[in-house]
Amino acid sequence: MRDLIEGLEETGAAADDPVARARAAQRTPLPKRFYKEVGVGDGAAGYTILLDGRPVRTPARSLLALPSRPLAEAVAAEWAAQGEEINPFAMPLTRLVNVALDRVGPEAEVVRDEVVRYAGSDMLFYRAEAPQGLVAWQAEAWDPVLDWLHASHGARFFLSQGVRHVTQPEASLAQVRALVPLAPLPLAAVHSITTLTGSALLALAVAQGALGVDQAWAAAHVDEDWNRRQWGEDEIAAARRAARRTEMDAAAQLLALVG
Repeated sequence: MRDLIEGLEETGAAADDPVARARAAQRTPLPKRFYKEVGVGDGAAGYTILLDGRPVRTPARSLLALPSRPLAEAVAAEWAAQGEEINPFAMPLTRLVNVALDRVGPEAEVVRDEVVRYAGSDMLFYRAEAPQGLVAWQAEAWDPVLDWLHASHGARFFLSQGVRHVTQPEASLAQVRALVPLAPLPLAAVHSITTLTGSALLALAVAQGALGVDQAWAAAHVDEDWNRRQWGEDEIAAARRAARRTEMDAAAQLLALVG
């Protein structure tokens, strides 16, 4: 059980490759399912996941307690969906919740700082010089996010062509910080989307409801999709992208259900 829950703490918010992790899991015997019934409990600490009536705990041995029943039911559904064996990599929402409670919660300000650092050199600021088709794609996908930040939050940013670094206004980064969640669960989701997309601004737009997850995912892959259109699909890259999309969907689901 200890090995299982430690495995359930790994997530796409970490720097490791989800495809490599999945392949490693295939080489490692999976633990047998040890429970029959999955339920949701309601107590003073919040909504808990019950396996044969016993509450699930995080890898750090804290009670896995969630603030909303819909979120708890979604996590419980991942446990219920397991077959004869338990595959931690088929439980992305559970893994992200574990990371939020065990790792993000105790270091919330450090995690918030990291999101703001991403924003300081956000992907959306660095535009291609050519070809014109790619320049247009980037503008179409990225400019609405920058327009939203300016119109709704007064944040202005400077753009650059190529990879020349451009320093962003401190006042604008302060506005970004104000949008970064304080609570561990939404903060973990924002951090995960940030690292998966390479853009804190896309992550915050999803968290604030200014951008849908499909739009954010497409915006994060403008350059990749342009190259794929020119040169064709790479099988390994496609598998990696699919695995990362699973993590992205889990983070978006957490934001929607956290309450």
